[in-house]
Amino acid sequence: MLSANAQDTATVAGVYFLTGIMETASVFELKPDSSFEFFFSQGALDRGGRGKWTVKNGHVVLNSTATRPPKDYAMVTSKAIPGHQTIIKMVDKNTMILSYSNVSLKTPAGILNGRTNSHGELSFNQSGGTEISLLFRLCPDRESVFNIDPKHNYFEFRLEPWIAEIFFKDFSLQWEVGELTGAHPLLEGNEFRYVKEK
Repeated sequence: MLSANAQDTATVAGVYFLTGIMETASVFELKPDSSFEFFFSQGALDRGGRGKWTVKNGHVVLNSTATRPPKDYAMVTSKAIPGHQTIIKMVDKNTMILSYSNVSLKTPAGILNGRTNSHGELSFNQSGGTEISLLFRLCPDRESVFNIDPKHNYFEFRLEPWIAEIFFKDFSLQWEVGELTGAHPLLEGNEFRYVKEK
């Protein structure tokens, strides 16, 4: 069993590759200075994270050095415009990501759901909403919820720069010589295997 000392850090440090998952690349790089970097690639999506790692009771425990901000979107504009529709628009320099937002509008009559189009826009044939929830489909970790003025019916939002970052809190993997086993921060299941680069 490992204890957290300098010798163990040197033994555990290295690059560990996820094995056995088709069309998915995922790597933990545990550095000798007790920092780590995480990389995940699946299809067109690349995500990553970083922080500090420690050894405790035969496990490598990962924690991000930064705290995840409360929301992954920011409201840019909220105003009243003529008409009875509610218009929601995403704005970003990267136009490729504008169409990947799921939107829920809470109204007195119920909840309306939709997706932004290729221009990042979505309109509901109803106004008087009290809440907007946004979920980025490429990084569907959590919704960002905004209370809104029911007198407003035009809203613009942008994605925050940390949308693709993965934040770790006491994420633990069992360590044995040459491999890590346990969960994955983005994939379902608890039996993943990461093999150390030789």
